[in-house]
Amino acid sequence: MSGSPDMERTFDALPPARGRGFAQTWWGQAWLKALEDTALDGEQLKKGRRHAREGAVGAVSVRPGRITAVVRDRDGTGYRSDVLLQELDEEEWDRFLDMAVDRAGHIAALLDREMPPHLVEDAAAAGVELLPGIGDLEPECGCDAWDHCPHTAALCYQVARLLDQDPFVLLLMRGRAERRLLDELQARSVARASTPSPREPEGAGDARDAEVRDSPGVRADETFAARDILPPLPPPPPLPEEAGPAPALDTETLPAPGVDPNALEFLVEDAAVRALLLLMQALAPGHEEHPAPPVLTRDQDAVRMAASSPGPVVAGRIAAGTGRDRAELALAVRAWRYGGAAGLQVLEEDFAPDPALLARAETALDEAWAETDASGRPRLRAAGVARWTVVGGQVQLRLGTDGRWWPYRRERSVWAPAGPASADPASALALALGERAAED
Repeated sequence: MSGSPDMERTFDALPPARGRGFAQTWWGQAWLKALEDTALDGEQLKKGRRHAREGAVGAVSVRPGRITAVVRDRDGTGYRSDVLLQELDEEEWDRFLDMAVDRAGHIAALLDREMPPHLVEDAAAAGVELLPGIGDLEPECGCDAWDHCPHTAALCYQVARLLDQDPFVLLLMRGRAERRLLDELQARSVARASTPSPREPEGAGDARDAEVRDSPGVRADETFAARDILPPLPPPPPLPEEAGPAPALDTETLPAPGVDPNALEFLVEDAAVRALLLLMQALAPGHEEHPAPPVLTRDQDAVRMAASSPGPVVAGRIAAGTGRDRAELALAVRAWRYGGAAGLQVLEEDFAPDPALLARAETALDEAWAETDASGRPRLRAAGVARWTVVGGQVQLRLGTDGRWWPYRRERSVWAPAGPASADPASALALALGERAAED
Protein backbone atom coordinates (compact mmCIF):
# COMPACT_ATOMS: atom_id res chain seq x y z
CA MET A 1 0.00 0.00 0.00
CA SER A 2 1.31 3.45 -0.90
CA GLY A 3 0.13 7.06 -0.99
CA SER A 4 -0.49 9.87 1.47
CA PRO A 5 -1.69 8.92 4.94
CA ASP A 6 -3.82 12.08 5.08
CA MET A 7 -6.60 12.72 2.55
CA GLU A 8 -5.82 9.98 0.03
CA ARG A 9 -4.77 6.37 0.37
CA THR A 10 -3.95 3.93 -2.41
CA PHE A 11 -4.26 0.18 -1.95
CA ASP A 12 -2.40 -2.18 -4.25
CA ALA A 13 -4.42 -4.56 -6.39
CA LEU A 14 -5.49 -7.67 -4.49
CA PRO A 15 -5.18 -11.24 -5.79
CA PRO A 16 -8.26 -13.24 -6.82
CA ALA A 17 -10.50 -14.36 -3.98
CA ARG A 18 -11.49 -17.78 -5.24
CA GLY A 19 -12.45 -20.52 -2.79
CA ARG A 20 -12.92 -18.25 0.23
CA GLY A 21 -15.43 -15.91 1.76
CA PHE A 22 -15.12 -12.57 0.01
CA ALA A 23 -14.86 -10.63 3.27
CA GLN A 24 -13.35 -12.02 6.46
CA THR A 25 -13.98 -9.42 9.18
CA TRP A 26 -17.09 -7.91 10.69
CA TRP A 27 -16.50 -4.60 8.87
CA GLY A 28 -16.00 -6.22 5.48
CA GLN A 29 -19.12 -8.33 5.88
CA ALA A 30 -21.14 -5.38 7.18
CA TRP A 31 -20.18 -3.40 4.06
CA LEU A 32 -21.25 -6.29 1.80
CA LYS A 33 -24.58 -6.61 3.60
CA ALA A 34 -25.27 -2.89 3.25
CA LEU A 35 -24.25 -3.03 -0.41
CA GLU A 36 -26.44 -6.01 -1.25
CA ASP A 37 -29.41 -4.87 0.86
CA THR A 38 -29.56 -1.48 -0.86
CA ALA A 39 -28.74 -2.49 -4.45
CA LEU A 40 -31.37 -1.67 -7.09
CA ASP A 41 -29.91 -4.00 -9.73
CA GLY A 42 -28.93 -7.38 -8.32
CA GLU A 43 -27.74 -8.68 -11.68
CA GLN A 44 -25.03 -6.03 -11.99
CA LEU A 45 -23.91 -6.85 -8.45
CA LYS A 46 -23.50 -10.53 -9.36
CA LYS A 47 -21.37 -9.64 -12.37
CA GLY A 48 -19.32 -7.23 -10.28
CA ARG A 49 -18.77 -9.86 -7.61
CA ARG A 50 -17.41 -12.25 -10.26
CA HIS A 51 -15.08 -9.52 -11.58
CA ALA A 52 -13.79 -8.79 -8.07
CA ARG A 53 -13.32 -12.47 -7.25
CA GLU A 54 -11.27 -12.93 -10.42
CA GLY A 55 -8.88 -10.11 -9.45
CA ALA A 56 -10.08 -7.68 -12.15
CA VAL A 57 -9.90 -4.62 -9.85
CA GLY A 58 -6.61 -2.75 -9.97
CA ALA A 59 -5.11 -0.46 -7.33
CA VAL A 60 -7.81 1.39 -5.41
CA SER A 61 -7.53 5.07 -4.51
CA VAL A 62 -9.62 6.19 -1.53
CA ARG A 63 -10.40 9.87 -0.90
CA PRO A 64 -13.15 11.63 1.03
CA GLY A 65 -16.37 10.99 -0.87
CA ARG A 66 -14.77 8.94 -3.68
CA ILE A 67 -13.09 5.62 -4.47
CA THR A 68 -11.37 5.02 -7.81
CA ALA A 69 -9.85 2.04 -9.63
CA VAL A 70 -9.29 0.62 -13.10
CA VAL A 71 -11.44 -2.48 -13.57
CA ARG A 72 -10.73 -4.82 -16.49
CA ASP A 73 -13.13 -6.98 -18.45
CA ARG A 74 -12.23 -10.57 -19.28
CA ASP A 75 -10.92 -9.43 -22.66
CA GLY A 76 -8.41 -7.16 -20.90
CA THR A 77 -10.16 -3.86 -21.61
CA GLY A 78 -9.75 -1.50 -18.65
CA TYR A 79 -12.25 1.13 -17.49
CA ARG A 80 -11.72 3.85 -14.94
CA SER A 81 -14.45 3.38 -12.38
CA ASP A 82 -15.43 5.78 -9.60
CA VAL A 83 -17.95 5.35 -6.80
CA LEU A 84 -19.02 8.43 -4.86
CA LEU A 85 -20.22 8.29 -1.25
CA GLN A 86 -21.72 11.31 0.50
CA GLU A 87 -19.34 12.84 3.05
CA LEU A 88 -20.60 13.59 6.55
CA ASP A 89 -21.08 17.30 7.21
CA GLU A 90 -19.53 19.14 10.16
CA GLU A 91 -22.63 18.76 12.32
CA GLU A 92 -22.66 14.98 11.76
CA TRP A 93 -18.97 14.72 12.59
CA ASP A 94 -19.59 16.69 15.80
CA ARG A 95 -22.31 14.22 16.80
CA PHE A 96 -20.06 11.27 15.94
CA LEU A 97 -17.12 12.62 17.96
CA ASP A 98 -19.34 13.45 20.94
CA MET A 99 -20.80 9.93 20.85
CA ALA A 100 -17.31 8.37 20.74
CA VAL A 101 -16.03 10.52 23.62
CA ASP A 102 -19.13 9.76 25.71
CA ARG A 103 -18.45 6.01 25.48
CA ALA A 104 -15.16 5.07 27.10
CA GLY A 105 -14.97 1.78 25.21
CA HIS A 106 -15.28 3.50 21.82
CA ILE A 107 -12.72 6.22 22.39
CA ALA A 108 -10.23 3.79 23.91
CA ALA A 109 -10.58 1.50 20.90
CA LEU A 110 -10.37 4.29 18.33
CA LEU A 111 -7.31 5.86 19.94
CA ASP A 112 -5.77 2.39 19.84
CA ARG A 113 -6.54 2.28 16.08
CA GLU A 114 -9.36 -0.22 16.44
CA MET A 115 -12.93 0.07 15.16
CA PRO A 116 -15.43 -1.76 17.42
CA PRO A 117 -18.45 -3.16 15.51
CA HIS A 118 -20.97 -1.51 17.85
CA LEU A 119 -19.68 1.85 16.59
CA VAL A 120 -22.13 1.56 13.67
CA GLU A 121 -25.19 1.11 15.91
CA ASP A 122 -24.16 3.82 18.37
CA ALA A 123 -23.39 6.26 15.55
CA ALA A 124 -26.79 5.55 13.98
CA ALA A 125 -28.43 6.24 17.35
CA ALA A 126 -26.67 9.63 17.25
CA GLY A 127 -28.08 10.27 13.77
CA VAL A 128 -24.91 9.42 11.84
CA GLU A 129 -25.00 6.65 9.22
CA LEU A 130 -21.57 5.20 8.51
CA LEU A 131 -22.55 2.39 6.15
CA PRO A 132 -24.20 3.26 2.81
CA GLY A 133 -27.96 3.26 2.37
CA ILE A 134 -30.17 3.14 -0.71
CA GLY A 135 -28.82 5.50 -3.40
CA ASP A 136 -25.75 6.48 -1.36
CA LEU A 137 -23.25 4.86 -3.75
CA GLU A 138 -23.21 6.92 -6.96
CA PRO A 139 -21.34 5.29 -9.88
CA GLU A 140 -19.23 6.87 -12.61
CA CYS A 141 -17.59 4.56 -15.17
CA GLY A 142 -15.67 4.89 -18.42
CA CYS A 143 -17.95 2.28 -20.00
CA ASP A 144 -20.61 5.03 -20.09
CA ALA A 145 -23.20 3.02 -18.12
CA TRP A 146 -25.84 5.33 -16.63
CA ASP A 147 -26.07 3.32 -13.39
CA HIS A 148 -24.06 0.66 -11.64
CA CYS A 149 -22.24 -1.59 -14.09
CA PRO A 150 -20.09 -4.68 -13.45
CA HIS A 151 -17.03 -2.40 -13.11
CA THR A 152 -18.38 -0.09 -10.39
CA ALA A 153 -20.04 -3.05 -8.67
CA ALA A 154 -16.68 -4.86 -8.63
CA LEU A 155 -15.10 -1.76 -7.09
CA CYS A 156 -17.77 -1.71 -4.37
CA TYR A 157 -17.05 -5.36 -3.61
CA GLN A 158 -13.33 -4.66 -3.43
CA VAL A 159 -13.98 -2.09 -0.70
CA ALA A 160 -15.06 -4.97 1.57
CA ARG A 161 -11.57 -6.44 1.30
CA LEU A 162 -10.03 -3.04 2.01
CA LEU A 163 -12.14 -2.80 5.17
CA ASP A 164 -10.79 -6.22 6.15
CA GLN A 165 -7.34 -4.61 6.09
CA ASP A 166 -8.29 -1.33 7.77
CA PRO A 167 -11.82 -0.28 8.83
CA PHE A 168 -10.66 3.36 9.05
CA VAL A 169 -11.03 3.40 5.25
CA LEU A 170 -14.78 3.82 5.82
CA LEU A 171 -14.24 6.98 7.88
CA LEU A 172 -11.90 8.36 5.20
CA MET A 173 -14.61 7.79 2.58
CA ARG A 174 -17.01 9.66 4.85
CA GLY A 175 -14.63 12.63 5.03
CA ARG A 176 -12.13 12.22 7.87
CA ALA A 177 -8.55 11.01 7.53
CA GLU A 178 -7.39 8.78 10.35
CA ARG A 179 -4.81 11.18 11.80
CA ARG A 180 -7.21 14.12 11.87
CA LEU A 181 -9.94 12.00 13.41
CA LEU A 182 -7.68 10.71 16.20
CA ASP A 183 -6.33 14.22 16.90
CA GLU A 184 -9.89 15.57 17.21
CA LEU A 185 -10.89 12.72 19.48
CA GLN A 186 -7.86 13.27 21.71
CA ALA A 187 -8.49 17.02 21.95
CA ARG A 188 -12.18 16.57 22.65
CA SER A 189 -11.46 13.93 25.30
CA VAL A 190 -8.94 16.18 27.09
CA ALA A 191 -11.35 19.10 26.97
CA ARG A 192 -14.17 16.96 28.35
CA ALA A 193 -11.99 15.69 31.21
CA SER A 194 -10.90 19.21 32.21
CA THR A 195 -14.46 20.63 32.23
CA PRO A 196 -16.20 20.36 35.62
CA SER A 197 -19.38 18.32 35.42
CA PRO A 198 -22.58 20.20 36.29
CA ARG A 199 -24.27 19.02 39.44
CA GLU A 200 -26.59 16.15 38.61
CA PRO A 201 -30.21 16.55 39.62
CA GLU A 202 -31.23 14.42 42.56
CA GLY A 203 -31.87 10.83 41.50
CA ALA A 204 -30.09 11.16 38.13
CA GLY A 205 -27.30 8.81 39.21
CA ASP A 206 -29.78 6.20 40.38
CA ALA A 207 -31.63 6.42 37.07
CA ARG A 208 -28.39 6.03 35.14
CA ASP A 209 -27.36 3.05 37.24
CA ALA A 210 -30.76 1.47 36.67
CA GLU A 211 -30.40 1.99 32.92
CA VAL A 212 -27.01 0.24 32.91
CA ARG A 213 -28.32 -2.55 35.14
CA ASP A 214 -31.35 -3.14 32.91
CA SER A 215 -29.35 -3.06 29.67
CA PRO A 216 -29.81 -6.38 27.89
CA GLY A 217 -26.16 -6.58 26.83
CA VAL A 218 -25.03 -9.16 24.28
CA ARG A 219 -25.72 -12.86 24.71
CA ALA A 220 -22.58 -15.00 25.00
CA ASP A 221 -23.79 -17.50 22.37
CA GLU A 222 -24.35 -14.66 19.88
CA THR A 223 -20.86 -13.33 20.53
CA PHE A 224 -19.27 -16.74 20.01
CA ALA A 225 -21.36 -17.30 16.87
CA ALA A 226 -19.89 -14.08 15.45
CA ARG A 227 -16.30 -14.95 16.37
CA ASP A 228 -15.27 -15.39 12.71
CA ILE A 229 -16.32 -11.87 11.73
CA LEU A 230 -15.25 -9.96 14.83
CA PRO A 231 -11.89 -8.19 14.87
CA PRO A 232 -9.12 -10.66 15.83
CA LEU A 233 -8.65 -11.01 19.56
CA PRO A 234 -5.30 -11.48 21.32
CA PRO A 235 -4.50 -15.04 22.40
CA PRO A 236 -5.70 -15.95 25.89
CA PRO A 237 -3.13 -15.69 28.67
CA PRO A 238 -1.46 -18.94 29.77
CA LEU A 239 -3.08 -20.88 32.58
CA PRO A 240 -1.41 -20.32 35.95
CA GLU A 241 0.22 -23.35 37.51
CA GLU A 242 -1.74 -22.87 40.72
CA ALA A 243 -4.41 -20.66 42.19
CA GLY A 244 -3.29 -17.41 43.72
CA PRO A 245 -2.97 -17.05 47.49
CA ALA A 246 -5.93 -15.84 49.51
CA PRO A 247 -5.71 -12.28 50.87
CA ALA A 248 -4.63 -12.01 54.49
CA LEU A 249 -7.43 -10.64 56.63
CA ASP A 250 -5.41 -10.55 59.84
CA THR A 251 -5.39 -6.78 60.28
CA GLU A 252 -5.56 -4.41 63.20
CA THR A 253 -9.21 -3.68 62.41
CA LEU A 254 -11.57 -5.92 64.33
CA PRO A 255 -14.05 -7.85 62.19
CA ALA A 256 -17.77 -7.12 62.36
CA PRO A 257 -19.73 -9.28 64.81
CA GLY A 258 -20.33 -12.76 63.37
CA VAL A 259 -17.58 -12.47 60.71
CA ASP A 260 -14.82 -15.07 60.95
CA PRO A 261 -11.67 -13.94 59.05
CA ASN A 262 -10.31 -17.50 58.99
CA ALA A 263 -13.49 -18.76 57.35
CA LEU A 264 -13.45 -15.93 54.81
CA GLU A 265 -9.83 -16.60 53.88
CA PHE A 266 -10.62 -20.28 53.40
CA LEU A 267 -13.68 -19.54 51.23
CA VAL A 268 -11.70 -17.19 48.99
CA GLU A 269 -8.89 -19.73 48.62
CA ASP A 270 -11.40 -22.52 47.90
CA ALA A 271 -13.16 -20.40 45.27
CA ALA A 272 -9.83 -19.63 43.55
CA VAL A 273 -8.87 -23.32 43.43
CA ARG A 274 -12.28 -24.28 42.08
CA ALA A 275 -12.20 -21.51 39.47
CA LEU A 276 -8.80 -22.67 38.21
CA LEU A 277 -10.00 -26.28 38.06
CA LEU A 278 -13.12 -25.32 36.10
CA LEU A 279 -11.06 -23.21 33.70
CA MET A 280 -8.59 -26.06 33.11
CA GLN A 281 -11.47 -28.44 32.44
CA ALA A 282 -13.17 -25.99 30.09
CA LEU A 283 -10.00 -25.54 28.02
CA ALA A 284 -9.16 -29.25 27.90
CA PRO A 285 -9.54 -30.95 24.49
CA GLY A 286 -12.91 -32.65 24.07
CA HIS A 287 -14.47 -30.73 26.95
CA GLU A 288 -17.66 -30.10 24.98
CA GLU A 289 -18.20 -33.85 24.60
CA HIS A 290 -18.44 -34.44 28.35
CA PRO A 291 -21.69 -33.84 30.24
CA ALA A 292 -21.82 -30.99 32.72
CA PRO A 293 -21.10 -32.14 36.28
CA PRO A 294 -24.14 -32.28 38.58
CA VAL A 295 -24.76 -29.31 40.83
CA LEU A 296 -23.83 -30.10 44.42
CA THR A 297 -26.28 -29.67 47.24
CA ARG A 298 -25.38 -27.39 50.12
CA ASP A 299 -24.52 -30.39 52.28
CA GLN A 300 -22.40 -32.05 49.59
CA ASP A 301 -20.49 -28.83 48.95
CA ALA A 302 -19.81 -28.45 52.66
CA VAL A 303 -18.27 -31.95 52.78
CA ARG A 304 -16.26 -31.15 49.65
CA MET A 305 -14.82 -28.08 51.36
CA ALA A 306 -14.09 -30.06 54.52
CA ALA A 307 -12.17 -32.57 52.37
CA SER A 308 -9.71 -29.82 51.41
CA SER A 309 -8.33 -29.65 54.98
CA PRO A 310 -9.56 -26.20 56.05
CA GLY A 311 -8.14 -26.40 59.56
CA PRO A 312 -9.79 -27.36 62.86
CA VAL A 313 -11.68 -24.10 63.42
CA VAL A 314 -13.33 -24.00 60.00
CA ALA A 315 -13.86 -27.79 60.04
CA GLY A 316 -15.70 -27.41 63.32
CA ARG A 317 -17.98 -24.78 61.79
CA ILE A 318 -18.64 -27.02 58.76
CA ALA A 319 -19.50 -29.93 61.05
CA ALA A 320 -21.93 -27.81 63.05
CA GLY A 321 -23.43 -26.33 59.90
CA THR A 322 -24.15 -29.76 58.44
CA GLY A 323 -25.56 -31.26 61.65
CA ARG A 324 -22.61 -33.62 62.18
CA ASP A 325 -20.09 -34.02 64.97
CA ARG A 326 -16.41 -34.08 64.12
CA ALA A 327 -16.25 -37.89 63.90
CA GLU A 328 -19.20 -37.99 61.52
CA LEU A 329 -17.67 -35.25 59.38
CA ALA A 330 -14.39 -37.20 59.25
CA LEU A 331 -16.26 -40.24 57.89
CA ALA A 332 -18.06 -38.08 55.34
CA VAL A 333 -14.74 -36.56 54.23
CA ARG A 334 -13.23 -40.03 53.80
CA ALA A 335 -16.20 -41.12 51.69
CA TRP A 336 -15.89 -37.97 49.59
CA ARG A 337 -12.20 -38.50 48.94
CA TYR A 338 -12.91 -42.05 47.77
CA GLY A 339 -15.85 -41.24 45.52
CA GLY A 340 -17.17 -37.68 45.69
CA ALA A 341 -20.92 -37.23 45.91
CA ALA A 342 -21.54 -40.90 45.00
CA GLY A 343 -19.29 -42.07 47.82
CA LEU A 344 -21.02 -39.77 50.29
CA GLN A 345 -24.42 -41.07 49.20
CA VAL A 346 -23.39 -44.70 49.85
CA LEU A 347 -22.19 -43.76 53.33
CA GLU A 348 -25.16 -41.75 54.51
CA GLU A 349 -28.23 -42.76 52.54
CA ASP A 350 -30.28 -45.94 52.61
CA PHE A 351 -30.61 -47.23 49.10
CA ALA A 352 -33.26 -49.69 47.96
CA PRO A 353 -32.31 -50.99 44.51
CA ASP A 354 -35.06 -51.85 42.06
CA PRO A 355 -35.64 -55.58 41.39
CA ALA A 356 -33.64 -55.56 38.15
CA LEU A 357 -30.55 -53.95 39.74
CA LEU A 358 -30.83 -56.23 42.79
CA ALA A 359 -31.00 -59.30 40.53
CA ARG A 360 -27.89 -58.19 38.64
CA ALA A 361 -26.08 -57.59 41.93
CA GLU A 362 -26.90 -61.05 43.28
CA THR A 363 -25.77 -62.60 39.99
CA ALA A 364 -22.50 -60.66 40.24
CA LEU A 365 -21.97 -61.96 43.77
CA ASP A 366 -22.58 -65.56 42.66
CA GLU A 367 -20.18 -65.25 39.73
CA ALA A 368 -17.43 -63.29 41.52
CA TRP A 369 -16.05 -66.38 43.24
CA ALA A 370 -17.35 -69.02 40.81
CA GLU A 371 -13.83 -70.35 40.14
CA THR A 372 -12.86 -70.35 43.84
CA ASP A 373 -13.24 -73.46 45.96
CA ALA A 374 -15.56 -73.41 48.93
CA SER A 375 -12.80 -72.73 51.42
CA GLY A 376 -11.79 -69.54 49.67
CA ARG A 377 -15.27 -68.23 49.03
CA PRO A 378 -16.51 -65.61 51.53
CA ARG A 379 -19.77 -66.18 53.32
CA LEU A 380 -21.91 -63.09 52.81
CA ARG A 381 -24.94 -62.18 54.83
CA ALA A 382 -27.39 -59.55 53.66
CA ALA A 383 -27.26 -56.62 56.06
CA GLY A 384 -29.92 -54.58 54.27
CA VAL A 385 -31.29 -54.35 50.77
CA ALA A 386 -28.00 -53.09 49.32
CA ARG A 387 -25.40 -54.29 51.84
CA TRP A 388 -23.64 -57.62 52.37
CA THR A 389 -21.42 -58.35 55.40
CA VAL A 390 -18.80 -61.11 55.59
CA VAL A 391 -19.93 -63.59 58.24
CA GLY A 392 -17.51 -63.54 61.15
CA GLY A 393 -15.58 -60.64 59.60
CA GLN A 394 -15.42 -56.89 59.96
CA VAL A 395 -15.82 -56.01 56.30
CA GLN A 396 -18.83 -55.22 54.13
CA LEU A 397 -19.84 -54.60 50.54
CA ARG A 398 -22.29 -51.83 49.65
CA LEU A 399 -24.04 -51.43 46.33
CA GLY A 400 -24.24 -47.98 44.77
CA THR A 401 -27.04 -46.60 42.61
CA ASP A 402 -24.79 -47.04 39.55
CA GLY A 403 -24.26 -50.77 40.26
CA ARG A 404 -20.68 -50.39 41.54
CA TRP A 405 -19.42 -52.00 44.76
CA TRP A 406 -18.00 -50.04 47.66
CA PRO A 407 -15.73 -51.66 50.31
CA TYR A 408 -16.42 -50.94 53.99
CA ARG A 409 -14.86 -52.08 57.25
CA ARG A 410 -15.84 -51.92 60.89
CA GLU A 411 -14.05 -49.31 62.97
CA ARG A 412 -14.98 -48.80 66.62
CA SER A 413 -18.53 -50.01 66.04
CA VAL A 414 -18.94 -47.78 62.96
CA TRP A 415 -18.88 -48.84 59.31
CA ALA A 416 -16.30 -46.73 57.48
CA PRO A 417 -15.36 -46.45 53.76
CA ALA A 418 -12.30 -48.58 52.95
CA GLY A 419 -11.58 -47.56 49.38
CA PRO A 420 -12.96 -46.48 46.02
CA ALA A 421 -15.75 -48.31 44.20
CA SER A 422 -15.19 -51.21 41.85
CA ALA A 423 -17.36 -52.85 39.19
CA ASP A 424 -16.30 -56.25 40.58
CA PRO A 425 -17.47 -57.25 44.10
CA ALA A 426 -14.45 -59.57 44.58
CA SER A 427 -12.03 -56.70 43.89
CA ALA A 428 -13.88 -54.42 46.29
CA LEU A 429 -13.92 -57.05 49.04
CA ALA A 430 -10.23 -57.80 48.54
CA LEU A 431 -9.52 -54.11 49.03
CA ALA A 432 -11.47 -54.06 52.30
CA LEU A 433 -9.79 -57.28 53.52
CA GLY A 434 -6.41 -55.95 52.52
CA GLU A 435 -6.97 -52.75 54.48
CA ARG A 436 -8.10 -54.77 57.49
CA ALA A 437 -5.11 -57.13 57.25
CA ALA A 438 -2.75 -54.17 57.03
CA GLU A 439 -4.24 -52.65 60.17
CA ASP A 440 -4.14 -55.95 62.07
